[in-house]
Amino acid sequence: MSTDMDPGLGLNRAVESHPAHVIEAAGDQDMVAAVRLAAEEKRAVGVLATGHGPSLAADGAVLVNTRRMNGVRVDAERATAWIEAGARWRDVLAHTTPHGLAPLNGASPDVGVIGYLTGGGAGLLGRRFGFAADHVRRLRLVTADGRFREVTADTDPDLFWAVRGGKDNFGLVVSAEVDLFPVARLYGGGLYFPAEATADVLHAYAEWVRQLPETMATSVLLARDTALPDAPEPLRGRSVTHLRIACSGDPADGERLVRPMRALRPAALLDTVRDMPYADSGTIHHDPVSAPYVAYDRNVLLGELTADTVDTLLALTAPDTGGAFPTELRHFGGAYARPPQVPNCVGGRDAAFSLFPRATPEPGILRRRDDLLAGLRPWSTGGISLNFAGVEDTAPDRVRAAYTPADFDRLRILKARHDPDNMFRINFNIPPKGDDR
Repeated sequence: MSTDMDPGLGLNRAVESHPAHVIEAAGDQDMVAAVRLAAEEKRAVGVLATGHGPSLAADGAVLVNTRRMNGVRVDAERATAWIEAGARWRDVLAHTTPHGLAPLNGASPDVGVIGYLTGGGAGLLGRRFGFAADHVRRLRLVTADGRFREVTADTDPDLFWAVRGGKDNFGLVVSAEVDLFPVARLYGGGLYFPAEATADVLHAYAEWVRQLPETMATSVLLARDTALPDAPEPLRGRSVTHLRIACSGDPADGERLVRPMRALRPAALLDTVRDMPYADSGTIHHDPVSAPYVAYDRNVLLGELTADTVDTLLALTAPDTGGAFPTELRHFGGAYARPPQVPNCVGGRDAAFSLFPRATPEPGILRRRDDLLAGLRPWSTGGISLNFAGVEDTAPDRVRAAYTPADFDRLRILKARHDPDNMFRINFNIPPKGDDR
């Protein structure tokens, strides 16, 4: 979100909000004042950083925009970073990479850090180190009683468990301390195959990833329209299948591992895979930094990727089935599947892959997207990722799907303790225990 954008509007404008108050927070006390104002006027509180992941309209609410709070402090000796509420990953990378350290950032450097962390956070180093939320050391937040809390596993283990995965249901996160990792370079980039190679690429990919070490993160984007202003010339105006690669191990190992996919025919239209400084990691997915848009995001977590899964995916995303929408298949497993050293409520640890289609609001395209998600149900774990959820995923049964049943029940009990009036409800809401509306 650019600095000249309306502070009450986010990047993805799938929801139009009419808040009673918009507060551009410049510091901790502004966030305290926002919560106290909402309590006094009996209003809901919503928070907006970049607006990549809208949920509910903030109509009549107090909406806190954190974009001015983008400070980052790095402690290189302890390998940690202290990050304010409005920082984006690009802000963090600018401070960490000069020290040869990497955060567990997302694929896009334009995404806000705090929403990503509190939703779990699956990025370029996750198969090696786990979810970003697994490596949060401390949180500073304002709870519904208008108080600051410094929350750690020692000071308040229940609240610390809930916020790491519970999004903004338990308070406004002012800042967070996270672990950094000694990763200075990646062997990464993209192989951009022509659309006619999609079937061969996806079937080869399904076999290839079975042998990959945890140092290798991969995903495939089916891009049906690359007519973007910054698209490289070989891709301009073409539909492509984009294999994304991020190897944090030895570059020679990365080159060897990628060799079978480079050997596919027809050959890639463009090959950008190379040894790169970690500061350039945002070029791997090549996500555009775009003007405001409207997108209806949904996702499904898959337990496996078989030949039948691939055939179904191909049939339901074929260009001749109607309107086009980009669809990403991302490899999970590895450290994602292991419980963290300090427990949290992040779900989806049983997923081998995620599938994330992004649709525009035309009815035909939305119908095709839903047909795709329904068609993949036989391989679904039943779960979703809140960081890839959209405005159609705000109903309690959809939010519940992001957690194990036991964790969701525990979250509702903690919600009743910390936010009994559900002040923090402009989100993928976890209703307090006893509120079954």
